[in-house]
Amino acid sequence: MRPRYKRFQVVPDEFAIILDYMPMGNPYDKHTHHRTMPIAQGIGTKYFSLVEIVPARGQALIIGDRVPISTSPDRPGLRIFERLLYEDLSTIAKENLGKTITKIVEEKEKVFVEFFNVAEPINIRLHSLELLPGIGKKTLSMILDERRKSPFTSFEDVRKRVKISDPIKLFVDRIITELQRVERYYLFVEPYPPSPEYKFLNYLELLYRRIGYNEPW
Repeated sequence: MRPRYKRFQVVPDEFAIILDYMPMGNPYDKHTHHRTMPIAQGIGTKYFSLVEIVPARGQALIIGDRVPISTSPDRPGLRIFERLLYEDLSTIAKENLGKTITKIVEEKEKVFVEFFNVAEPINIRLHSLELLPGIGKKTLSMILDERRKSPFTSFEDVRKRVKISDPIKLFVDRIITELQRVERYYLFVEPYPPSPEYKFLNYLELLYRRIGYNEPW
């Protein structure tokens, strides 16, 4: 049985990208009234929250569009009905997840490149950088050596200096893994629902602050 949690949760994101729009409703939605009404699924563009979005009356949403969202009727933005789990996503939403996160990571290149400059050890045996898929001890050593010389400045800089062919994909794959909640440590996505089994390292907040990132969200 799925654990109980509060229906109206805080969603830290102010904008979301539409992953799936179902104008006739979601036949597999756990809320029966959502099976016959327009509903959308999206992902937050700042903290990667998965959300169920209620379109305004008569409004048609487009997959891939960025929309303002809100959990409060007193604030502008499309109404968030609730946060979603990865397993709540429709097949189409899951298919669109990778390219949508890729778009967000590319857009926030400086934020994610900064991770290579500031990531720290988690304990004496494990470094945060090793949580990115494909980074083992050898590549970790190369990254640490290079950043002592000078900070990384772009994904292209990372490719050239430490021979990582696709640094964007490392982040995309890691973020999807964190959304699936199958890890103990979480670099970027706060596990939802929370559990004492998860350790959230909250790197996004640090990275946004370090580079003074403001927008686009």
